[in-house]
Amino acid sequence: MSDNTGPKMVTLTIEGRTAVVPEGTSIIEAAKTVGVLIPHYCYHPGLPVAGVCRMCLVDVEKFPKLAPACATTVMEGQVVHVHNEKARTARTGVLEFLLINHPLDCPVCDQAGECELQDYTFQEGRAESRYEEPKRFNPVEDFGGDVMYVPNRCILCTRCVRFMTEVADDPVLNVSERGDRAFIGKAPGHDLTNEWAGNVVDLCPVGALLSKDFLNKARAWELDRSASICTGCSQGCNITVETRDNTVVRLKPRSNDDVNLYFMCETGRLDYRWINRRDRLDQPQVRSPDGALRVMDWEVALDAAADALRGRRVHVLASPNASNEALFLAERVREASGGQGWYRVSYGHEAPLPGVPDLSLRAERAANGTGARLLGYHELIGAPTIGADDAVLIVDDTLEQHATDALLQALRAAAVLVHAGTTLPTAIADRVHVTLPLANHTEEEGTFTNLRGRVQRFLQSRTAPGLARPSWYVLADLTERLGLTASLAQPAQVFDALAAAHAPFAGLRHATLGLRGRLVANAAEFAEANAGATT
Repeated sequence: MSDNTGPKMVTLTIEGRTAVVPEGTSIIEAAKTVGVLIPHYCYHPGLPVAGVCRMCLVDVEKFPKLAPACATTVMEGQVVHVHNEKARTARTGVLEFLLINHPLDCPVCDQAGECELQDYTFQEGRAESRYEEPKRFNPVEDFGGDVMYVPNRCILCTRCVRFMTEVADDPVLNVSERGDRAFIGKAPGHDLTNEWAGNVVDLCPVGALLSKDFLNKARAWELDRSASICTGCSQGCNITVETRDNTVVRLKPRSNDDVNLYFMCETGRLDYRWINRRDRLDQPQVRSPDGALRVMDWEVALDAAADALRGRRVHVLASPNASNEALFLAERVREASGGQGWYRVSYGHEAPLPGVPDLSLRAERAANGTGARLLGYHELIGAPTIGADDAVLIVDDTLEQHATDALLQALRAAAVLVHAGTTLPTAIADRVHVTLPLANHTEEEGTFTNLRGRVQRFLQSRTAPGLARPSWYVLADLTERLGLTASLAQPAQVFDALAAAHAPFAGLRHATLGLRGRLVANAAEFAEANAGATT
């Protein structure tokens, strides 16, 4: 007898389309598998089912009445109608009730353009209102942290209450009062200062919960969006970077069941202003015979950097927020010359999200410390040992945090300093021989490796300032001039070369990473303990 350990599959029909899903799946999730979106408000795949909005009512043949799709599991042979007259009439009635006290704030609401109440009202609501009585009014309330509550817009879906209670394990929100007087209440003496509280803004389907940081910054249709990875810690949360006029204005979580589910912490969410800093390097510079840094063409600057490094032992001081591709190319320079590779990283408190296994704001405050370690870099503790004739290649370490006097003196004592980064550290500006302006991670494409060994792609979100170039592009040109690599014209080529050269990345290809990432070959070896420092 065969041992079939897979889930039992159920076949049903939704809007004339055949769906085959595991037993126990809800109708609303089964519908997604065949491209049918059932309107809903209270339901969210990352939260416990409540079934309070009644917006997802569907007509199931042989059922005595309409059924909530979020709370009804599939059955063999079911026939489900989502858009027939019976179901649409019910949803139209639900929308009419929701709009009774909802203000016409769309022209001034931050949620306009990405509001589910707007979308479904346009899709299935009445053309005009039959309600003539005055609407209720409640004042705006500051919920603390980054959250502001506008009760007039609230439809009481309770997503925020369920998230704070069941997922964040911090039950500070509740539904106060009853009937038409009901609103989302906050426990006396408590604020939404939880590290994960900002997710209630993402979960809110209307404009009732707003981010104070994003308030009045942009409209949804003005934003450009791209997939990226949060650099706030080593968790590697998948995010969406939203820009307006080439300026980053908001970071939002992007779902990935293997990393962050649907959520991100406040530390990562609000850590974007540095991306827009105005003191960026935007042109390559070379130290002239008179001792001053002079702006040069890229070809001249790259030739000067290669000449300065050639024939010397080269040490690399790299940022743990540099991409795998940049770290790999810098490692080629270090390895060929017999130098050392270091990175410096900051540490902070940990803040796990109780309702999601293995999701936390991590102590290691860098996106690619794991990638650096896998590529042969060691965490720098104290001052490095640099010979009088040695050269140092600095890759995007700003030398702003925890840069000790001993470290700066050691760097200044090097025979040659070549700097490649987004800003020029003032502490070594008078000693740098060549400085090469790099794009930051929102201005280039590349990969990071998170603390569990998952290699994940990030995409370009905006253009780099001036003549700044992607880090992999600059370092590929430099290694080619040093005779260490062949011509590499795309980040995919660099990653594939990395995978061919380093055993942990063996078997990975850029083309198959997708936007959810792949694990390195030895991920299990350091999954639980890979953040140890090496001096």
